[in-house]
Amino acid sequence: MIEVPMEDLLKKTGSIFKLVNLAAKRTKDLNEGFKPRLATSGNKKNAAIALQEISEGKIKFKIDNTHI
Repeated sequence: MIEVPMEDLLKKTGSIFKLVNLAAKRTKDLNEGFKPRLATSGNKKNAAIALQEISEGKIKFKIDNTHI
């Protein structure tokens, strides 16, 4: 299992709030059948895949200003 350092994740997202929201959204997408954006091996859980995708810069946080 690959461990993703918290410091790397926070550098990619900028805050713990953004990290948690992004990881939750991506995990939900993976649970619904979206394909991972990285090569996976074994029985990785979708939450671990989401965190690794964030760490590798394959998933980014985007702010939607349409409701402001």
